[in-house]
Amino acid sequence: MSILRKLLHLPESKYSGRRIARWLWWALRGNRLQACLNAGIGLLGVVLSLLTVWAMQTAIDVASGTRQGNIYWAVAIMAVLILGEFALGISRVWIKNILGIKAQNRMQQQLLARLLRSEWRGREAMHSGDIINRLEEDVRQVVTFLTETLPSALSTVAMFVGAFVYLMQMDVALACITVGILPVFLLVSRIYVAHMRRYSRQVRQYDSHVQSLLTETMQHRMLVKTMEADEQMLTRLGQTQTTLRQWVRRRTVFSVASNLFLNIGFSLGYLIAFLWGALRLHAGTLSFGGMTAFLQLVYRIQGPARELSRLAPAFVSVFTATERLMELEETPEEEQGAPLPLDAPCGISFDSVSFNYGAPGQQPTLNGITFDFPPGSCSAILGETGSGKTTLIRLLLALVHPQQGHITIYNKCTREELSPRHRCNFVYVPQGNTLLSGTLRENLQIGNPTATDPQMLEALRLACADFVDQLPEGLDTRFSEQGGGLSEGQAQRISIARALLRPGSIMLLDEATSALDAATERQVLENILRQQRRTVIFVTHRSAVLDYCSQVIRVDKPEKE
Repeated sequence: MSILRKLLHLPESKYSGRRIARWLWWALRGNRLQACLNAGIGLLGVVLSLLTVWAMQTAIDVASGTRQGNIYWAVAIMAVLILGEFALGISRVWIKNILGIKAQNRMQQQLLARLLRSEWRGREAMHSGDIINRLEEDVRQVVTFLTETLPSALSTVAMFVGAFVYLMQMDVALACITVGILPVFLLVSRIYVAHMRRYSRQVRQYDSHVQSLLTETMQHRMLVKTMEADEQMLTRLGQTQTTLRQWVRRRTVFSVASNLFLNIGFSLGYLIAFLWGALRLHAGTLSFGGMTAFLQLVYRIQGPARELSRLAPAFVSVFTATERLMELEETPEEEQGAPLPLDAPCGISFDSVSFNYGAPGQQPTLNGITFDFPPGSCSAILGETGSGKTTLIRLLLALVHPQQGHITIYNKCTREELSPRHRCNFVYVPQGNTLLSGTLRENLQIGNPTATDPQMLEALRLACADFVDQLPEGLDTRFSEQGGGLSEGQAQRISIARALLRPGSIMLLDEATSALDAATERQVLENILRQQRRTVIFVTHRSAVLDYCSQVIRVDKPEKE
């Protein structure tokens, strides 16, 4: 691969050529059927194409009297071969549209699964819009390269060799001249690759920036409107789009200039072949059919040569896309394996736990905390902004791990070090509106995919979400993004119902009743606490919650050293 990188004049990157090739081989595993079908169709197309040249030469020679034969049979053979090429063209389109979208979907699912299994870093290095851009555009480029470009390269080489051998049998000198011109132009095209890689990287980067801005603006549309920042956001978008257009323009100008140079060379070769054939035709050493075959074969040599010259930018694009997809996998996976449920009720114990998001030596977010949440207890966690309550939640859910100290989950029979595999023991209600687009049933099934309708309705009743009975389609009522059409209080109650459907024995509520009125909040809390098998942990500022808690834990900001 290092030889290929040098040959194509590709600059060094943080990933070695061998790692990129290994990743592409992994990506090819699930797409080999499509790649093999395309390769087979391409090779069959080469055979039909060369047979068509022979059939055309024969038909013309029969028509001009140079060769004996039946003109109708000759034309009939041509018609069959042409129909065969049409059938192969339809097959290519069918494979691309059916298997191609399946291949893209498969790779997107694999990468998304990898992202979901990765460790939670708290501060994401990539914007969500950039990640979506990579999962869409870069996946499309990689799949197209593996399933179409590489198989096409195989048939292109076969066409080049076959046409050259055919032409050699007719005229050795012309075949050598036609092929001899090509290396001159292909050698110059190496310059193309060095510049094109930089242009492609910049275009992909700013395309991601545009998508990030669009995503973020739509996610915070209410904020933009109320702050009257419409023009400001449009200006930022316009500036980013202008930069994107500039890089696209540079790439296009350079690509057009390079292609113009190559086309001039190929056209010159075609004119030489035409003149050579015309002179032989004039001298009587070549038939009309032979002249036609000459031109057809020269075209079939130059056509593959053009395609092979385009492999360089294809490698540039796929290297760039592969590197961007490999970056998505840089975050290591969290511990994998079967869930580890414990019999209810369970407790959680913190022993001298410290954690910070920065480099070692920086001020920790949590410093040497020791807490205990006994089985079946109800606790409230209080603390001012920045004291580490959110970090404490992430530690409880094993999204992040203590850098010092230990967190254990236990019941009266078992005590184990907390890990992501213990997450099945938790029921979590995050703060804010966390409903997804889709039906009410689909939102509730996130808590428990096997929940029955009666179980869902009971969870809604416990969460005081009786308003669902008034919805025209009940559990099949469809909501837009973030539960569009519901109030914040209604969305919050559905989130609580979703959590209640989970079988976990430790319930963690992060400001889960902040949008409820006092009476509804009191009823929801009583319904939740009536289930004695659960250990309940509130992260809250609401004084009403404290009345139901057996212990109140205050988290203070670590003192600066």
